[in-house]
Amino acid sequence: MNASSIGSLSTNLSSAKTDQAIGIAVLKKALDSEKSTASALLDALPAVPTTSSLPSNLGRTINTTA
Repeated sequence: MNASSIGSLSTNLSSAKTDQAIGIAVLKKALDSEKSTASALLDALPAVPTTSSLPSNLGRTINTTA
């Protein structure tokens, strides 16, 4: 291995490291965006109705022959 190929290898490794760091930064931004979008969607869901307003006979049996 001669000196010129060592310099070229060093430059290529540095460039790959920079490309990887940029890719990771973009991925983190995308994940943050997805997190905020998912949070907004969950906040927009209507409240789950409670079962306390249902009659006492509902929800006690399951029809397994249907």
